[in-house]
Amino acid sequence: MNVQELVQKHKLLECIQCGMCTGACPVSKKANLNIRRYMREVSALGKLTVHPQNELWSCTTCSTCGVRCPKDLNPYEFLIDIRSMAVEEGQIAPTIRDALESIFKNGNPWARIRTKRSEWLQGLNVKHIAQGAELLYYVGCTSAYDPRVQNVAKALVHCFQKAGLNFGVLGDEESCCGSEVYGMGEKGLFEFLVEENIKIFNKYNIRQTVTNCPHGFHAFKNRYNQTSFEVQHHTQLLAKLIDEKKLTFSKEVKKKVIYHDPCFLGKQNNIYEEPRKVIESIPGVTLLEFDRSRARSLCCEGGGGRMWVDIPGPRLAEIRVKEAVNVGADILAVACPFCMLTMEDAVKTTGNEGKIQVMDVAELLALFL
Repeated sequence: MNVQELVQKHKLLECIQCGMCTGACPVSKKANLNIRRYMREVSALGKLTVHPQNELWSCTTCSTCGVRCPKDLNPYEFLIDIRSMAVEEGQIAPTIRDALESIFKNGNPWARIRTKRSEWLQGLNVKHIAQGAELLYYVGCTSAYDPRVQNVAKALVHCFQKAGLNFGVLGDEESCCGSEVYGMGEKGLFEFLVEENIKIFNKYNIRQTVTNCPHGFHAFKNRYNQTSFEVQHHTQLLAKLIDEKKLTFSKEVKKKVIYHDPCFLGKQNNIYEEPRKVIESIPGVTLLEFDRSRARSLCCEGGGGRMWVDIPGPRLAEIRVKEAVNVGADILAVACPFCMLTMEDAVKTTGNEGKIQVMDVAELLALFL
C-alpha cells in the first residue's frame, strides 16, 4: 500500500490535527506514541518517517483514539496498516515474529502443538460439535492453552451444563481466530485464518457460537465479513440464561466486586450492561465501579499483539489494580483472557497478593450456582 492509498483509505485529509487521538491514547506518554504525527506525516508531507519500533508496536488497538475522534476517524486502523508495511519489510520484534510463525504452523501464538489444544477438556464430558450440538463454544487459543485461563473455560462449561445447553467444541480442529494477527498487521495470515475457520464452521454447519474472548468475538462479528453464523460473548449468553431462569443461585456471598471493561467488548462493541447484569445477579454481591469505566475504561495493554512484546515503563494494569484496591474491592472481575493475565501479573508486581483476587465473570458466577 502506498502513501496515497493510505490517505484515501483512512480519510486522513479530514483530520483536523486536534490531537484528541494522541491525548486519549493510554500508551502515548509511556511509549512516546504520537499518532497525530504519524497521520500528519502521511497526509501533509506525503511520506512516512521511520519511528522507533517501541512506538509502532506499543499500540494496543484499544480504539480509544477512534472513540474520541471528533471526525469519526479510526487512527488505530491507520496504525495497523503502518504495521502491515513494517511486517512486509521484516521490521518486527522477534517475539512477534515467533508468535505469527506459531499461528501459521500450530494454529496458536503460544508455540504449543495442536494436539494439546483440547487437553483442558479431560474429565469434563464435553462433546464435539459433530455430535449433534446446537451451539459451538469457540474456546480460543489463550483459554485452551494457558493454565490460568483454562479455569475460565472450565467454569463456563460448568455454567453451560447447569443451564442444560446443547453445546460442543471443535477440540483440536479449532484454530486461532486471527484477531491479534490482524492487529499486528499480518493481513495475509489473517485472511488465511478466516478462510480456514469459515471452512471448518461450514463443515459442521455452525450457526451459533459463543466465545469467552472479546478479541475472538470482535473478529468473528466485525472482521470476518460473514453472515453464516451469529456470535455472542459469554457475558451476553450468561445474562440471557439468568433472565430465562436457566441459571439459579444456591449460595450468597458478601463480596465487593469491581468490573473492568475490556476494550474489545466495550469500546469496540458497546457491550457494557450484560457483564454487570451477571455480577449484580449474584446474591450478596456489591458492584463497584472504576472512575474510568465503560467507554472511558483504561486499557490493560493486552491487545494489538502486546501480549508478545513488552514496552518499558509503568504498566496500565498496575494502575488498574491499585485503583481497585483503593476503592476496597475484594474481587476484580474481568471478561477477557488478556485482561485476566495482565491484571493477575499486576497484582503480583504491585504487591497486592492476598488483598484482591482477579476472576472472570464466568468463574465468579460458577462459584454460586
